[in-house]
Amino acid sequence: MKNVDDLIESAAELAARGLSKGEIADELNVSRETASWLVERSGTTPQQTEEPAQPPANGVSGPQDIHVDWSAIGRDSKRMNHIASAMADMLAKHGEDVDLTIGIEKAGGPIATLVARELETDLGTYTPAKHQWEEGDIEELGGTFSRNFAGIRDRECYVVDDIITSGTTMRETIEAIRAEGGKPLACVVLADKQGVEELEGVPVYSLLQVISVGKDE
Repeated sequence: MKNVDDLIESAAELAARGLSKGEIADELNVSRETASWLVERSGTTPQQTEEPAQPPANGVSGPQDIHVDWSAIGRDSKRMNHIASAMADMLAKHGEDVDLTIGIEKAGGPIATLVARELETDLGTYTPAKHQWEEGDIEELGGTFSRNFAGIRDRECYVVDDIITSGTTMRETIEAIRAEGGKPLACVVLADKQGVEELEGVPVYSLLQVISVGKDE
């Protein structure tokens, strides 16, 4: 994707396929607020305006966000494996007997699979509440652990995802693991938009930290 117009077009296509705004946010690696803005600008919702699509910057009303396109990695299994090895190396310093890696769906699942293989752990997956989110209070929704993969069963574990946008999804996952009696020892992502070092007392590592630097007018 080259510009905001491309993102708007992608958001429209995803909305037309029936994805929730939370799922669109996940697919495009943007915040929920940005996903809503993109869908509305695409004209696929009742909030359609007659204004031409413009980027949410330089005085144009819209969310301030950073889009991270890591598809060059995701579409190639060899590249993915190398990235997963690096992520596994960052986690390995925490705990000697950890036997479970939790991937946050959707994009975190494939990465976590390769990380789990590298660390020789079981694999679990968590689908966060945002996948159900359209509008309103996300606190009213709940996420789920897949029964098709390993359960928490009071075990120590690692947490893997692709992008941290606000930290909300990672925080939710940590809390969900603890609610099941598990102990998350460390988290790792491909890219972090917030520069997060820890969440809920759990260290967070990233291969890339993407920081927006702006000037107040």
